[in-house]
Amino acid sequence: MARQGTPSRNRPSPDRRRSLLHDNGLLLACLALFGVFFVGMILAGTATYNEEQSEHGSAEQVSIIGYLTTGDFVEATFENWESEFLQMGMYVVLTAFLYQRGSSESKQIDSPAPQDEDPRDAQVTDRTPWPVRRGGWPLSLYENSLAIAFFVLFFASMALHALGGSRAFNEEQVQHGQAAISVWRYVTTSQFWFESMQNWQSEFVAVAAIVALSIFLRQRGSAESKPVAAPHRETSA
Repeated sequence: MARQGTPSRNRPSPDRRRSLLHDNGLLLACLALFGVFFVGMILAGTATYNEEQSEHGSAEQVSIIGYLTTGDFVEATFENWESEFLQMGMYVVLTAFLYQRGSSESKQIDSPAPQDEDPRDAQVTDRTPWPVRRGGWPLSLYENSLAIAFFVLFFASMALHALGGSRAFNEEQVQHGQAAISVWRYVTTSQFWFESMQNWQSEFVAVAAIVALSIFLRQRGSAESKPVAAPHRETSA
């Protein structure tokens, strides 16, 4: 037992806890919002699924846990994750090569950008990431790892979208007295591509909006905005 007035060895001090929250607040807030909306989606999805089952004359109702095993849930979840990861992966790649004068989302145009510096010329310290210290193929992989990670998540989500979507599609086929189809056949249907592209287009119009609006509009204190007094044509990443 810790002595009175002495912090426990296993319990972070109040200052340490505050530091963790302060230093990781953006990630924690996003994860918390994700959790709230994800639970809300599951609850609303279960109710909607059961309503649709009743409309099709089925007396069978699923529980919340049961809903998580349905093709409807898998499709709805990964159809959206797929578009988000595609957006972020493409954005990482596009911003490596393309510019937008005046946008806070673009690298600097008139001066060298830190992101373009060759890590092979960097001064190595104990805090330098291991792949940079190691060099060779680990470094080649690491310097493209952010885009790679997003595209791996994109293709994984797309595969799960196809699996869940085909299952939900086949449930409807059976309810209407029609034959079920394979996952590969489902991927060739217009429904699968409509589900994908209705989300893909919304992601890129949102990206285009922040790229364009950040030229002329500001949000004081945000890393996604230029300084409030910065000229419109000043490009600031």
